Amino acid sequence: MSDSIDAHPYGSAGAPTAVLSVKPLVLSVPGGRGEDLQVRISAPAVGDALPVVVFSHGFGWSMDGYAPLADHWAARGFVVVQPTHLDSRTLGIPAEDPRTPRIWRHRIEDVVRVLDGLDVLEASVPGLAGRVDRTRIAVAGHSWGAQTVSALLGARVLDADGSPGEDMSDPRVKAGVLLALTGLGDDLTPFAAEHFPFMRPSFDTMTAPALIVAGDHDQSHLSTRGPDWFTDPYTHSPAPKSLLTLFGAEHSLGGIPGREVAETTDENPARVALIQHLTTAFLRKALLGDEAGWKAAATALGEGPAPLGELRSK
Repeated sequence: MSDSIDAHPYGSAGAPTAVLSVKPLVLSVPGGRGEDLQVRISAPAVGDALPVVVFSHGFGWSMDGYAPLADHWAARGFVVVQPTHLDSRTLGIPAEDPRTPRIWRHRIEDVVRVLDGLDVLEASVPGLAGRVDRTRIAVAGHSWGAQTVSALLGARVLDADGSPGEDMSDPRVKAGVLLALTGLGDDLTPFAAEHFPFMRPSFDTMTAPALIVAGDHDQSHLSTRGPDWFTDPYTHSPAPKSLLTLFGAEHSLGGIPGREVAETTDENPARVALIQHLTTAFLRKALLGDEAGWKAAATALGEGPAPLGELRSK
């Protein structure tokens, strides 16, 4: 798969630049987390007024995953910040750990801690100080990570009586990219309903602009519904939203966690390339006002002889 955006059929946002990646950076976290927060930052080697994307990994992953997205975004002008959440296999926290029932909240708090600590993180990366625009921040995530960052965009978890829980949205976050985000809690399997009570979202108040990416072959063992469950975040949230439905894609969406990763059941470099370019175009539109680039990318997808997906917007 070529990494040249200029040669790609889904549009151009300029040639990629060299990337500087630093890890681990450590943020101290007060309270019951029990572990300091480890972070990886990937940033363009040149450029100023750089927008920020905070990426939340899926279950078990870490700051070292999702290089196909993190590297791509950083090479095209974004500072990408990847925290390692407590469920990461790199930390080895057992299921019976007393923190486990609250990890979903720790995850959200991790992202907020990153936002609070951007000054410290920026100063810790050689050559990055003074080059970050903290008025242009987006969040992104895959699977559980998408559920995590959706809260920063305004989604809320329903209480046992069906009323919306705490509002955890953050005004610093201007937009989001939600990859394989699970749907409504009415359709959970009995196992999921018992063990994951936080999987009862309301998207009614998820007002921030977002691109939602779903695979039309993503059959979750947590839901009694089919792959359309992953389109709920688009269907049940207010505009402005876009939905990219990928044909033939399963939960790894072609391999966004990494190349040749064992858990990827639908490896497809062309599909990953499409996600790279459409998410970049969306982030440029949402944070930099590049409407023309987004329209060009959307048009190119729709005009292809054998499109890999379908884009809808409202």
